[in-house]
Amino acid sequence: MARSAPHEAAMRLRHEQWMARYGRVYGSANEKEARYQIFKDNAALVDSFNVAGGKPYKLGTNQFADLTNEEFRATRNRFKGHMCSTQQGPFRYENVTAVPTTMDWRKKGAVTPIKDQGQCGSCWAFSVVGAMEGITQLSTGKLVSLSEQELVDCDTKGEDQGCSGGLMDDAFKFIIANKGLTTEANYPYSAADGSCSASKGSNHAATINGYEDVPTNSESALLKAVASQPISVAIDASDSSFQLYESGIFTGECGTELDHGVTAVGYGESGGMKYWLIKNSWGAQWGEEGYIRMQRDIPAKEGICGIAMQASYPHRLKSKLLLSMHADSGGAVQADGGCVQPPWMGRKNSGIWVILNTH
Repeated sequence: MARSAPHEAAMRLRHEQWMARYGRVYGSANEKEARYQIFKDNAALVDSFNVAGGKPYKLGTNQFADLTNEEFRATRNRFKGHMCSTQQGPFRYENVTAVPTTMDWRKKGAVTPIKDQGQCGSCWAFSVVGAMEGITQLSTGKLVSLSEQELVDCDTKGEDQGCSGGLMDDAFKFIIANKGLTTEANYPYSAADGSCSASKGSNHAATINGYEDVPTNSESALLKAVASQPISVAIDASDSSFQLYESGIFTGECGTELDHGVTAVGYGESGGMKYWLIKNSWGAQWGEEGYIRMQRDIPAKEGICGIAMQASYPHRLKSKLLLSMHADSGGAVQADGGCVQPPWMGRKNSGIWVILNTH
């Protein structure tokens, strides 16, 4: 007991410092105490994991540290449906014969700064916009931050329902029918459902000709795609180790119940381990300044956290143009997208929000 009191005092101080860092304010003393108890449990998990070592990644008391894993999962693990089609469409990178050993689309100017979707289940929109921003930069040479809010407000006739979740492929269909997407500056993000502004949306800053799905359950196919452009991918982000991820190459336990949309913006190898470079939409304070590296080329065909199960990308260039565009990156991109994506959700819950990520 003599040693537990100082430990408790230190933990409460740690919680106060955490609150200050993340701007957390509770509505009552009772709520604060309840959140502190959750924080203490998560901090103990983080500390024991990091002390044990033996893993290529570390956990941290990030902005989700006062949430139970159930609360965390409730913000993104709600499907409207999950149907897989046995029919595979065209894949323009099928005949790629070589790819660069590493790729980082940030260094090539095709990735905008990390965004934060806030308390809104709009990760599907961020996933799509990230992909749109990438292909627009590759085809025009200009990196422009595009509007997630236009999708949240205006793409509401099908499965896409703003902060209540949506489908990435349906969003690509909307952009094609809408003849484009406007800029973030023109139609700013509000992290809430709103009325569609036709006047704001009429000023198109990016257009696409179509979209394709990456062949399912194939990390080699996904590699060809990511070597060619930023790609929208879906993952199972429900585990507490993903919730509290801080740095390193993530090899944590996760399933294939896809619940989160993110953008694959590169790949590489570190310390003998291959990884995917993933852009998230949880703000720059999460993970590696908003990114996570996830283990690549694992035995399971689905890839870690199901990353190879349901990926897609927009296109607007002919394959010959893609070939010449990427020749200078070391990849011989010589070729000229299955599963119906479930809604990548992240709903409001207990004052918490949801996520991401892109393409």
